[in-house]
Amino acid sequence: MKDVNFLIVGVGGQGTVLSGDIIAEVGMEAGLDAKKSDVLGLAIRSGSVVSHVRWGKKVNAPMSMRGEVDYLLAFEPLESLRMLDFLKPDSTVIVNEYRIPPVAVTTGQVEYPSEEEVRGLLEQAAAKVHLLDATQKAQELGNVKAVNILLIGALSSLLEAAPAIWEKVIAKYVPERYLDVNLKAFQAGRELIA
Repeated sequence: MKDVNFLIVGVGGQGTVLSGDIIAEVGMEAGLDAKKSDVLGLAIRSGSVVSHVRWGKKVNAPMSMRGEVDYLLAFEPLESLRMLDFLKPDSTVIVNEYRIPPVAVTTGQVEYPSEEEVRGLLEQAAAKVHLLDATQKAQELGNVKAVNILLIGALSSLLEAAPAIWEKVIAKYVPERYLDVNLKAFQAGRELIA
């Protein structure tokens, strides 16, 4: 099996690091070598957060180089655009449509790109683009904080690791009182990309 490179991006507080932990552990549970590295913005809350995860037979370094990412999982549209240089031409992008404007936008220094602009830039950089209203779907399930697990579910539907492995790892990382809603979010995410 060839190496698979993942890039998980979001804003502080969205569960980006946890999502990277889950993806890395799923790789190990599936019998692969896996490595992970996190980059946290200066402000943990509302700063950019990036997790690099790599799966393969033997993985020597945790970080993907520019032009080598197979899957970009973005919890916020603008964060996805910051990572375009990392994508392979045949990559797949999964983006939550919910916007969290950075300070430069809220203070009027720059304008947030339109949904059409975001989609256009992503489609130029990747082979497949999935823009999902994951925040709304998570709210419907009863917990907006399950957005990250919902997006992991969408990603999992594109990969060979069995759903049972994903569910086992999610159960390890999610507090028991939130497990039911997170497993529902995982399944709902799988159904968004079928």
